[in-house]
Amino acid sequence: MKLFGFIIITYNRPAELLDLLTSICALEKKEEFLEEVIIVNNKSTVDYSSVQELIDKNLQVPIKYIVANENLGVSKGRNFAIQQSTAPILLVVDDDTTIQTKDCFEKLEQFFYAKNSDRETAIVSFKVLYEETKLIQKNAFPHKCFHAYKNKSFFETYYYPGCAHAIKKEVLNKTGFYPDDFFYGMEEYDLSYRILNEGYSISYTNSIVLHHKESPLGRSPKKEKLQMLWVNKSKVAWRYLPKIYFYSTSFLWSLYFLRKTNFDFISFIKIWKTILKIPQTENRKLINEDSLAYLKKVNARLSY
Repeated sequence: MKLFGFIIITYNRPAELLDLLTSICALEKKEEFLEEVIIVNNKSTVDYSSVQELIDKNLQVPIKYIVANENLGVSKGRNFAIQQSTAPILLVVDDDTTIQTKDCFEKLEQFFYAKNSDRETAIVSFKVLYEETKLIQKNAFPHKCFHAYKNKSFFETYYYPGCAHAIKKEVLNKTGFYPDDFFYGMEEYDLSYRILNEGYSISYTNSIVLHHKESPLGRSPKKEKLQMLWVNKSKVAWRYLPKIYFYSTSFLWSLYFLRKTNFDFISFIKIWKTILKIPQTENRKLINEDSLAYLKKVNARLSY
């Protein structure tokens, strides 16, 4: 039974995408398990002819390559790709990762259909290592208590990194897709709370490993991206969590924005005006008591 499909959003990284596709072609039992690979090119400005050549020559893996008419961003790009898919379980990976676990399909089948808790598993998050150092990528780890959880082989959690996870498509049919108003950042948190509110769990396993070509020094987000992160995380807190977490999230992220932008007070004041409008412009969809209890059980960090 073909259970799995890949969702890949790419922008201006054809060489990295080629490496990822090569790693997919090397996976075990792909003829048995792999239904499709959906690639959405987010209106890249560089040449992707090498990718097209590989796709044209490849007969092992069913690849659907779509060039978008515009840069859809992360959320809309994933939503568009998901709508093209038919596989029951979608592996969503960044275009600059490579898959190191050759038998990942068999492992995922066991995780999704095993009884791990009283909640059905909706998402399995993978172990992500920097390709350069082979150390765990902290900002791609699905728990903020990193040192307490980094050596665990499996745990339930409350959010997941978008760069390396698998999700049941039937869950998305219940919860809805990613928020279209989030061009960049925090879309995984928004979807996570909706998934948990439907009674599902989110899990992590270290038995499926990806290498990420991101620098261990990290990427310094531009001011515009920091603004989106601050606003979007505040929106998520207002939509789904008790109000105290909206206030703490907005305040603490504002301090982070100031520090990272070398105290750009003009932008700071402008963004605060947007933040203060959130209670008037965003509907509350507070998660239920059972889901709040789940968040406490898994030691979720909710204050920012």
